[in-house]
Parts: sequence; C-alpha cells; structure tokens
Amino acid sequence: MQSQNKLFDDFVKVMNGAAGTIAGMTREAQTAMQERARDWIGGLDMVSREEFEAVKAMAVAAREANEALEARIAALEGGGAKPRGAKAKA
Repeated sequence: MQSQNKLFDDFVKVMNGAAGTIAGMTREAQTAMQERARDWIGGLDMVSREEFEAVKAMAVAAREANEALEARIAALEGGGAKPRGAKAKA
C-alpha cells in the first residue's frame, strides 16, 4: 500500500512539473506573439488620430475657400455660372 502512494506521489509531482512547464511555454509564446504584433503594427504607415483630425480640418477649410472663390469668380463673370457647391434658391 505504501508503494502505491509513493507511485501516485511521484506521478503527481511529474504532472505538476509538466503543468508548470506548459504554463511557462504558454506565457513565452504569448509574449512572442505580442511582440510580433507590435512590430507588425508599428511597421504600418499609419497616422495618429490628432494628425488625421488636423488634415481633415485643413481639407474642410480648403473646400470652403474654394467654394468662396468659385462664387467670387461667378460674380465677376456676370453670374452666368453657379459654383459647384451652390444650392438653388426655393
């Protein structure tokens, strides 16, 4: 009976060691995957949200200035052509 307990104790120790090793391998694999993902994402040519918003605001301002210049040209030419962004009056 004593020999069976010793056998089970040894088996439990081996299983605990294997579980610890597998857990360590899992953590190591997860860390490696996170590093690769960071490297891949970092290598993409992406802009930050602040840069995007700044360029968007510049585009809106340029579009408004363009529409104002189109209206001015139309007025100088005698009002024959409407600017592209202008809406018909109801």
